Amino acid sequence: MSNHHMEKSKNYDVVIIGGSYAGLSAALALGRSLRKTLIVDAGDPCNKQTPHSHNFLTQDGKPPSEIATVAKQQLLNYDRVEFVDGVAIKADILENGFLVHMGSGEAFEGKRIILATGIKDTMPEIPGFKECWGISVIHCPYCHGYEYRGNKVGLIAPPEKAFHLASLLVNLGNDITLLQEEPSSFDKEQLKTLHKHNITILNHEVVSIEHKNGYLEQVRFDNGDRIKLSAIYAGLPFGQSSSIPMDLGCAFNEQGYIQTDHFQKTSVPGVFACGDNCIPMRSVAQAVASGNIAGAMANMELSQESF
Repeated sequence: MSNHHMEKSKNYDVVIIGGSYAGLSAALALGRSLRKTLIVDAGDPCNKQTPHSHNFLTQDGKPPSEIATVAKQQLLNYDRVEFVDGVAIKADILENGFLVHMGSGEAFEGKRIILATGIKDTMPEIPGFKECWGISVIHCPYCHGYEYRGNKVGLIAPPEKAFHLASLLVNLGNDITLLQEEPSSFDKEQLKTLHKHNITILNHEVVSIEHKNGYLEQVRFDNGDRIKLSAIYAGLPFGQSSSIPMDLGCAFNEQGYIQTDHFQKTSVPGVFACGDNCIPMRSVAQAVASGNIAGAMANMELSQESF
């Protein structure tokens, strides 16, 4: 074990699991409130392939890693905030707090826990898909749509989500092709709307995505056809990145997100959640906002407890 870890205290006011935007934002609120805070981070953010982050005021167009690096540097000004690299694998509920167990065998105690653990996308087994994810195979018109405005784009998503995304993409002036394996699962009204906007529906299976360094060139289908596209929007199924929210007994909603109130409190007393694990609007801006609230509310609970 390195000296760096040996020096770490084992007891904190708050342990934050996840050190991307939501977790870092929560730590800033806590550091400024003089709360002894530990950020546990495995260093594997979901946007690690994304070249540029958009739609976050003052940071529009910055590489995601650059935003995170600046955040970490700013947090180093607060001596109550500490970092530990590694994976939190389990958390126990104690009489007046929580014990977070690390993959390394270490354990840290916190009076409160903030889950900023994010989600994991379930990628289809299409060659080239993973390599293009976050670059030209994208999830969000707000994060990436402007850069692909007026282009020929594809759309892979379950019918309801595809229909919703199509409405946002038409507004960006896109020429849209729905890549639906199943013969149409849209109702008559939806089909009428899609045709009205000249949206093509192709019922062939995508067998590969051809690209250069993650930038899409063409899509190949099982019948031998191919189509040139600038980007593909994909509405993927996802799972929670960490099993800790489940182990702690947090309630989930039917989409699979951790249930929270307006103060980012989960159904488990003393446990907060922020970022992508509990909010469908998946963006840097919302991660930062929800993290800020979670940090402030954890501090408020601790303040009221000792006042």
